[in-house]
Amino acid sequence: MINIAAIEYYLPKNILTNEDIANEFPEWNAEKIKSKIGVESRHFADESQTALDLAFEACEKLFENYDKSKIDFILFCTQSPDYFLPTTACILQDKLGLQKNIGALDFNLGCSGFVYGLTLAKGLISIGLAKNILLVTSDTYTKFLDKNDKSNRSIFGDGAAVSVIEKDDSKADFQYVVGTDGAGYNNLIVENGASRNASEKPVLFMKGPKIFTFALENIPALISETLEKNKLRLEDIDLFVFHQASSYMLNYLKNLCNIPDEKFFLDMKDIGNTVSASIPIALKLALNQGKIKEGFKVMVAGFGVGYSWGAGILEF
Repeated sequence: MINIAAIEYYLPKNILTNEDIANEFPEWNAEKIKSKIGVESRHFADESQTALDLAFEACEKLFENYDKSKIDFILFCTQSPDYFLPTTACILQDKLGLQKNIGALDFNLGCSGFVYGLTLAKGLISIGLAKNILLVTSDTYTKFLDKNDKSNRSIFGDGAAVSVIEKDDSKADFQYVVGTDGAGYNNLIVENGASRNASEKPVLFMKGPKIFTFALENIPALISETLEKNKLRLEDIDLFVFHQASSYMLNYLKNLCNIPDEKFFLDMKDIGNTVSASIPIALKLALNQGKIKEGFKVMVAGFGVGYSWGAGILEF
């Protein structure tokens, strides 16, 4: 029913390497960071560069090969918006010079954001409100990181991805599975800067072991339920693309879900964890590397902050 007609991404030019981190924290070394997280370098935005700026650059790349006049809705997923109001999607519509008879909205989700965006796009298309949706995922988490937080600084990077979700009756009507457990909200949180603690600087706080346990307890069941809902078996899926959280977590989940190595995509070495943008960036990398071919069924799964999770199947 839906098809990803195009994907592009943009990473800011500033780069933080493992060596840079090791120089600041001598008790760590570059190889230890790489072996644990699977990242050698990550990109970060300038002080004046925002999620909107990154998204704009990604869209400009995409529109080099896609007719922007076809876009009839913008879905913008971010947890680092330029303003509390107005909606970032509205500003992006104007900056890109898109037509005015389109819908545009933001939604606040992190690591599951791309999958939720696919469900929203599918819904808008199914009711006939849109045919060609610009799904934007962009975050600048590094702006929330304390300079002394070596763990999170080694994990997160900034980036934006943009995907065009089109109505395509030649594609199978795959069903999605989503879930929420707000009881875990304070295990990955920016406590300050919004209405509850408005006067203090926003800083990201993450209880890594709690997030890891959450993923182990929920993601295998998510994969099984998504397969069952679509009347498919594990072997029917050509490639699995999970949120690129860390190589340690992903390899653990891969083995727990009994996914063969050759069907599991992991490539965050030079990017890091880009939150909502990580899955579409991974899809683009997999396409570029020839690991997704025409007719492939690809399962995408996002999970994290919220707690929130979701999975679905795309046909290429």
